[in-house]
Amino acid sequence: MTAPDMATKPKRRKSKAASAAPKNTAEGNRHAKSPNPAPPEREFFNRELSWLEFNRRVLHEAVDSRTPLLERVKFLSIFTSNLDEFFMKRVGGLKRQVAEGVVTRSADGLTPAQQLAAIRQAVKPMLGEQARAYRDDILPALAEQNIFPRCWDELTKAQKAQAQEYFRARVFPILTPLAVDPGHPFPFMSNLSTSLGVLLRHPRREEKLFARVKVPDEVLPPWIELTSTRNAHEFISLIDLIQHNLDDLFPDMVLLDVMPFRITRNADIERDEEDADDLLELIEQEVRQRRFEKAVRLEHAPKPNKWMLRFLVRELGLAEDDVYEMPAELDYTALRPIGDLNVPSLRYEPWLPAVPPALADEDSDLFSILRTQDLLVHHPYESFAASVERFIAAAAVDPNVLAIKMTLYRTGADSIFIPALIRAAEAGKQVVCMVELKARFDEERNILWAQALEKAGVHVVYGIVGLKTHTKTTLVVRKDADALRCYAHIGTGNYHSVTAKLYTDLSLLTCKPAFTDDIVELFHYITGRSLKREYRKLLVAPVNMKERFLGMIEREIAHQAAGGLAHIVAKMNSLEDVDICRALYRASQAGVEIDLIVRGFCCLVPGLPGWSDRIRVTSVIGRFLEHSRIFYFRNGAKDPADGEFYIGSADWMYRNLQARVEAVTPIEPAPLRARCWQILRLLLTDHRQAWDLQPDGTYIQRTPDKDTPTHEALGTHQQLMNLTRTRET
Repeated sequence: MTAPDMATKPKRRKSKAASAAPKNTAEGNRHAKSPNPAPPEREFFNRELSWLEFNRRVLHEAVDSRTPLLERVKFLSIFTSNLDEFFMKRVGGLKRQVAEGVVTRSADGLTPAQQLAAIRQAVKPMLGEQARAYRDDILPALAEQNIFPRCWDELTKAQKAQAQEYFRARVFPILTPLAVDPGHPFPFMSNLSTSLGVLLRHPRREEKLFARVKVPDEVLPPWIELTSTRNAHEFISLIDLIQHNLDDLFPDMVLLDVMPFRITRNADIERDEEDADDLLELIEQEVRQRRFEKAVRLEHAPKPNKWMLRFLVRELGLAEDDVYEMPAELDYTALRPIGDLNVPSLRYEPWLPAVPPALADEDSDLFSILRTQDLLVHHPYESFAASVERFIAAAAVDPNVLAIKMTLYRTGADSIFIPALIRAAEAGKQVVCMVELKARFDEERNILWAQALEKAGVHVVYGIVGLKTHTKTTLVVRKDADALRCYAHIGTGNYHSVTAKLYTDLSLLTCKPAFTDDIVELFHYITGRSLKREYRKLLVAPVNMKERFLGMIEREIAHQAAGGLAHIVAKMNSLEDVDICRALYRASQAGVEIDLIVRGFCCLVPGLPGWSDRIRVTSVIGRFLEHSRIFYFRNGAKDPADGEFYIGSADWMYRNLQARVEAVTPIEPAPLRARCWQILRLLLTDHRQAWDLQPDGTYIQRTPDKDTPTHEALGTHQQLMNLTRTRET
């Protein structure tokens, strides 16, 4: 298979807005609409509702029969996990605003209370769709493959005996039934914990009593595989197992009813860093506090006991609108033992990231290679271990390396980077590590890493007060034979070995002074009090990045007005910044063609006649999570691949541009620019994984027809895997 012709523009989507827009030529320029039309009725989409539309696209991967069966099970879990985090962070934050009497409207005009109501209205049908996909489609498909998540009543006599033996030996000792009465207060329930509410009474009394039994699915498999005589995989859920052995927990009591339920707590906590004497201590306190934050959601199984439900709602301080009935499974993340089954025919084809050709010789000197060329590595198609991990590991043991400076936002539990930095410090090198303690839900791990690094003599810093440090950069200072030279890595993704196999990201490795000098200055900004505002190459937030991006958008408008060639393509995770959106609207009105590849939520409204009809928004969802950020400005170039390309850590969101430390770097060598252009084109012409955002906020998935080229019907991820194999040979 060959890549699409790189000299032509991406094929337009078959939509009215796209077909009506004139081509990006001088002829098109003469027909460009005059700028500054009246604003439309809706200038922006609501951020929260747009995010829910993103999660709906994730859910569709579970519904889509083209997705391998066990991967469909995993997408059910991903949808739930995403929604859990949304309720913890976004719903939790909105509920706090409502409690504090905030009535400030979002960019689309909704108050916090109105947003909460709209969120509930959007979420409930999705939960029904998820349940239908699981119950009516996925379960029968699993049965056809001899995979059976069983109910207790479906077990054979032998399987029930095996399950009860497992319960007595493995489950019963862990369980702690907690009664609620005048002598036993309402128990604390941890975030995202699953419980059984048990309604019972004393055999000689009429008083109803409530007890809670926590389901220990953090320490035991939530689905337990049983012995099968049918050459099948048969499971019983831990919830079901406990529920059918409750007599062992409450002997001689009368069991009136049982109701499985799950709670979600707020994770949006305000902090005051300005008055904090010790940021590490502040974050440790916040992590402890988060466990006891208010509940924001109660999920329960179908046909709940009304008495128990009212009791829980009252004790948890919830409202009726915070309660969600789950039509099928209570927690789809619990399906992981089934989704992880080793049945290759029901999974995506295995993918082993390729070693970049320039790094094929494991014994070669990486620093010598970088002195001859910049390297652009595309993960997970190309190996993170053979490139980024190798770069850090080589620097840690190289006797000529004098210093290593690195930012860590998220890293894995088995990270190779922490031991490498410790070895480097113990070898006498100057090692500085910026550890972001405020990385949401990774705070505890990052605190432990920070303490381990400090103990080893690494200079650990926690960044700038009021800003998260989100940039993914490493600087290595080396004494080469001819000079003291700096080497750098600038990436779009975290230093995380696990996500590097699942997320698409780009890494630039370079030793060009124009770039490394900027990174030296960037670390001075992070670790010291540098107020430097001018960088030769890098776009640095919150210093100059937003200003530079706005300037480049205006430059495309100027090219268009002068009859030149203008085109903007921007790939990111989310788009929300009001100033950037309005600049893109102006560019569209001036005749500039704009393609936005936004995986997650997008607040910009495309396709509005006279306002944004030259803007197209695409979202690509599939086996890999599209995480890389690539920004392209044609800048009058005759050959589109000769335009300007940038990669980096920042989305076009207010928080990234003005409340985080971010770095975006230009990509200059022609072969590397060609690769970036190829990636963008594959995404824009995808007819398997791509969705097009409509002016009403909905998304329509593209489907191949008889005229669709074969490679476009494969989807971006499969095409890039195929191209990587070709590159290897």
